[in-house]
Amino acid sequence: MTISILTLFPKMFTGPFDYSIIRNAIKKDLVKINFINIRDFGIGKHKIVDDKPYGGGKGMIMRADVLGKAIEKAKKLGSAKQKVILLDPAGKTFNQKKAIELSGFSHLIFVCGHYEGVDERVKEFVDEVISIGDFVATGGEIPTMLIVDSITRLIKNVLPKNVVDEESFSNSIEGREYLEHPQYTRPKMFKKLIVPKILLSGNHKAVKKWRVEKAVTKTARSRPDLIKTSKTD
Repeated sequence: MTISILTLFPKMFTGPFDYSIIRNAIKKDLVKINFINIRDFGIGKHKIVDDKPYGGGKGMIMRADVLGKAIEKAKKLGSAKQKVILLDPAGKTFNQKKAIELSGFSHLIFVCGHYEGVDERVKEFVDEVISIGDFVATGGEIPTMLIVDSITRLIKNVLPKNVVDEESFSNSIEGREYLEHPQYTRPKMFKKLIVPKILLSGNHKAVKKWRVEKAVTKTARSRPDLIKTSKTD
């Protein structure tokens, strides 16, 4: 997969992408990441990328013409099966289903907004607008990091399949998604808290049953909205 990230701050990605799963995926040539500096498409000798909003208001708005050129540049770096995504608090909330869907593309282009936001006309040139939650971040960079991490771990051969299948939101019981069951490791006792005996029994069938029950209980307690969601959603 090729991932192209349009940003005013390419260096923000240096740390997060230099470690762990993303780094390994890049080293294995399973993922290629391009950084496109939006400033390179700025207007005039000062490379201006934003301007005051028409109609008045606070803050600065990123220009449609500047972002449009950056998007066109990014599109030339990938294949036909590509998708352009704008990170914006007003977008649809990102979740595991969306991560799975996006992991099937050959080329993903992420547009990181900044300042007060982007000119509304930019949305006519992207395929989807995505949010990571009902809050406002300074820019689209950190949300993009989270999404890229989530997608990368789903790409074939990045992680063992059994690891991905047993994670939260990947567990499907009667057509519904559940959180992952509780996990334990050594020591058997910690501050008088003991590992459940069933996990030490060696009875794989009983362990599997226990894990399903605990996944349902955990989801009902922490994320009841997942249980209320219909199977067809």
